[in-house]
Amino acid sequence: MSVWRTERERGIHMNHAVFSNRWLMAVVLLALPLVLQSFGNAWVRIADMSLLYVLLALGLNIVVGYAGLLDLGYVAFFAVGAYMFGLFASPHLSEAFPWIAAMFPNGLHMSLWMVLPLAAGLAGLFGVLLGAPTLKLRGDYLAIVTLGFGEIIRVFLNNLDHPVNITNGPKGIGQIDAVTVFGYPLSKKLDLGFVELPSVTLYYYLFLALVVVSVIICHRLENSRIGRAWMAIREDEIAAKAMGLNTRNLKLLAFAMGATFGGVSGAMFASFQGFVSPESFSLMESVMIVAMVVLGGIGHLPGVILGAVLLAALPEVLRYVAGPLQAMTDGRLDAAILRQLLIALAMIIIMLWRPRGLWPTSEHGKSSARSAAGSSTGGVA
Repeated sequence: MSVWRTERERGIHMNHAVFSNRWLMAVVLLALPLVLQSFGNAWVRIADMSLLYVLLALGLNIVVGYAGLLDLGYVAFFAVGAYMFGLFASPHLSEAFPWIAAMFPNGLHMSLWMVLPLAAGLAGLFGVLLGAPTLKLRGDYLAIVTLGFGEIIRVFLNNLDHPVNITNGPKGIGQIDAVTVFGYPLSKKLDLGFVELPSVTLYYYLFLALVVVSVIICHRLENSRIGRAWMAIREDEIAAKAMGLNTRNLKLLAFAMGATFGGVSGAMFASFQGFVSPESFSLMESVMIVAMVVLGGIGHLPGVILGAVLLAALPEVLRYVAGPLQAMTDGRLDAAILRQLLIALAMIIIMLWRPRGLWPTSEHGKSSARSAAGSSTGGVA
């Protein structure tokens, strides 16, 4: 009876600790932009971009972390969502097509909340189109095919300005509308009387709300039957198929779900920037998103979030380090090259120090079974 009571009290204390930590984290996240904006809006903008990259990393973690499918073309879904919102929330289509101008003289200017499901659905469709031909590919071969898919999308965006001007080519699409929440555009400052919230701070709270929703969805997916099926495929696809899992449909679902996150992130990025161009969706962006997942810890939500925040904020923070270093070399070393060098060195050191990521998930599957077998053998010996 006393043992049961002790365990019960321990569980109550753990629950209190978890809830208190969550409340503390919520207070810190809500107060963060208010502190950062006292140092300048540039720091809040860095926080905004970090949250966008967290959304992208969470989506890629479904494909890479849960299902074990290496995707190097994930930025293509990001581009699809961004251009979808850019086309429907700017005057570009009205300027390019007279029949649209006749119907909408001032441009389409659709609300983000109307375009968001379309962007998510189209990105999910592209995810299925990518996944269908690659169902039998694994490892390096899958990475090469997905890399090619990402480059194909970027090349199309770069060249679909003639004979029919759809994407405006390398010039990109500008004059994209800002997000409107309850009739208030987030491009304007919000004066609450006791504090003034600039546009970047309002976008921060919007992105934070999306990240929270995405984390809840990913957590529920991870503990669902579908999530466990994805992990079974990741550990041993042949064994998963032998157990009766439909690996084909599960892989396609992983690609579609991950791409949906990318499409939503792209629409948010377009509304935040007010401008999109193919240069924003290069191969380097895909590599960085994969690096965020690997650096933080593949398949572990807190680790993925940590990796995304670090790699998104690190290049901007290093601007303040690269400048003095450039001055020390009398300008012989370019600041941009120094930033890339410092980022690469930091990643190499971290991966040598923590090969499984900064915050890896606990061992499971075959690895945990092997460790358990090893410990039991050691105990017998």
